[in-house]
Amino acid sequence: MSSFRFEGQRIAYTEYGGGPAAMTSAGVRGRTAKSAAAGGRPVILLHGLLLSQEMHRPLAEDLAARGNRAITVDLLGHGASDRPRDMWRYSMAFYGEQVVALMDHLGIEQAVVMGTSLGANAALEVAATSPERLKGMVIEMPVLDNGLLSSALTFTPLLVALTFGEPAMKLLARGARAVPRRLLPHYGNVVLDLVRRDPGPGGALLQGLFFGRIAPHRNERRTFGMPTLVLGHRRDPVHPFSDAGMLAEEMPKARLLEADSLLELRLRPERLTEEIASFLDEVWAPAAKRRSRKPAKRAAPAARRASSSRA
Repeated sequence: MSSFRFEGQRIAYTEYGGGPAAMTSAGVRGRTAKSAAAGGRPVILLHGLLLSQEMHRPLAEDLAARGNRAITVDLLGHGASDRPRDMWRYSMAFYGEQVVALMDHLGIEQAVVMGTSLGANAALEVAATSPERLKGMVIEMPVLDNGLLSSALTFTPLLVALTFGEPAMKLLARGARAVPRRLLPHYGNVVLDLVRRDPGPGGALLQGLFFGRIAPHRNERRTFGMPTLVLGHRRDPVHPFSDAGMLAEEMPKARLLEADSLLELRLRPERLTEEIASFLDEVWAPAAKRRSRKPAKRAAPAARRASSSRA
């Protein structure tokens, strides 16, 4: 794991399949990206709220094995990055700036940015402020207009617990840290890491996000012209499928891909990983080759109706 400094704070990241600090372990099945010497085809993976870059490690390894330079990062307040207790340090806009700062640190002119939930909204901030740095985006489970109320209702109890119940949460964290990591599967540790950390910075993080803008306005989103693959799934009030469908309709070069559930990419990743890898191949293909391909399919009719009814 490597790191860089952003406004005096340490931001941790890991590279798979290319670059000076590339991973070459069996985790990428012994096949580092063949294009690594030239910087590869960078794809930056952004995690969800209060999670860490570990949530995207299996996907990063799979994408690296397919010839991409995959980079996972812990946004400020998450994982191995610094976790200040100042709420003003946390906002979606700052997270977008951290992604661009990571690209500057690594000397990457353009990348595909993939984000999940909080990471999806951070990727949209990059599109709003630095669209020239994006080769494309993969947006999984964005939180937009239709998910704001459910998100507030879901995370307010956690905010109260982390802020006013900090002593009790510290005891819970101590107990969680006593559970050996080797006893749990990968995603078991990803989830348990939610409570292994000191609760104070988590409360500051949630406060900072609650009182800032969650995503670029839809008028801005309609101007985003980079190729985009939008992933959504049904039966999730925090990440309503209507938000994913609406975003796919708003952006001129976006298409919608429906996942079976929140867990498909984590527990049965083959289909969605293949779709993401194919999208990356398409984005990085020479311009002449891209023009010869058929246009990507738009959202399914049902998804279009769901999004348009809430527009």
